[in-house]
Amino acid sequence: MLSVKHNEIVEFSSTLLNQFAEVVARFPEGRQKSALLPILHLVQAEFGWLSPDAMNKVAGYLGIEPIEVYEVATFYTMYLLQPQGKYVLEVCRTGPCCLVGAERIMTHLENKLGVKEGEVTSDGLFSWRGVECLAACGYGPVLQIGPEYTFYENLTEASVDQLIDDLSSKTN
Repeated sequence: MLSVKHNEIVEFSSTLLNQFAEVVARFPEGRQKSALLPILHLVQAEFGWLSPDAMNKVAGYLGIEPIEVYEVATFYTMYLLQPQGKYVLEVCRTGPCCLVGAERIMTHLENKLGVKEGEVTSDGLFSWRGVECLAACGYGPVLQIGPEYTFYENLTEASVDQLIDDLSSKTN
């Protein structure tokens, strides 16, 4: 079940609809469902997350059932199903990273930012979450920052603090 805190009415701009048309044109006639992943990326880039209303509108645009969109959006972790901070700190939580401190880093993030996993800081800048393997097992603990997916290795509490400070100062 989708957990929704905010669900505003979504209207796709003509620019976004033109981008949809360009993506759909890449696929054979009758195979517009193949455009689902890139279209979801475009919607998320525009709105910051995929609300149920946005997913329903994507389904309508592609002529598919809403459940087909929900299945994809809930399967892939790169799609955000609730509002997130400007910077989404994603910490690898699989075995190799946990062995070298990923859980400690996640606890530190919770304390430093003052929000639990999936929540957004009051200034709207940060949210964090644990994710599955980021493919850097020899360099853990690691995190990436979405939506650009900048990658950081060999994390310590001090390096996380510096990263947060640097990101905070970029927006001021």
